[in-house]
Amino acid sequence: MTRSPQEYTERYVQQTVRTVQEPYLAEGITTLVEVFSKARAAGKTLYFFGNGGSASTSSHMANDLAKLTIVGNNRRFRCVSLSDPIPTMLAWANDLSYAEIFAEQIKNLGTPGDVALGISGSGNSPNVLRGLEEARKLGMVTVGLIGTGGGKMKALCDHSVVIPSNDMQHIEDAHLVICHLLCAYFRDERPT
Repeated sequence: MTRSPQEYTERYVQQTVRTVQEPYLAEGITTLVEVFSKARAAGKTLYFFGNGGSASTSSHMANDLAKLTIVGNNRRFRCVSLSDPIPTMLAWANDLSYAEIFAEQIKNLGTPGDVALGISGSGNSPNVLRGLEEARKLGMVTVGLIGTGGGKMKALCDHSVVIPSNDMQHIEDAHLVICHLLCAYFRDERPT
């Protein structure tokens, strides 16, 4: 039986709400607030990266944290989306392999104490895994926004938020909710 657009929309929204209402997500988000606060206080940089929809979330998070959280005299976030420099990514993909596009940027830019936040719905994207591996070697804090049980990525992360879904759209919806929630928190609550 074919559902009407209204029925489909209601079902989709209900499922997305159930996905983001999981109680343990609040614990993961609290941890992200602590990690981001510590990095900002120390003048460290947050690096975001992912593929496809996760790449756009990476860019979105870097933009919003750097711009929307400027309130009062709080220190600004230093944010970089490693999914954005297309010529750099294509050069590494061509010269080495696509799996190295984030790892090589992290080798160039990362320093101990910086934060590497990989985003992957499956938790198994080879280039995100390699980026996190290099970040760990450099002494960076590794963080993951993941879905579908966490995949291989979960073991590479010091901290992770695993979305309890196998549906990529709901996983990506939840990742964006987390992005907006973090930005709103840092804007509205003004933690130091």
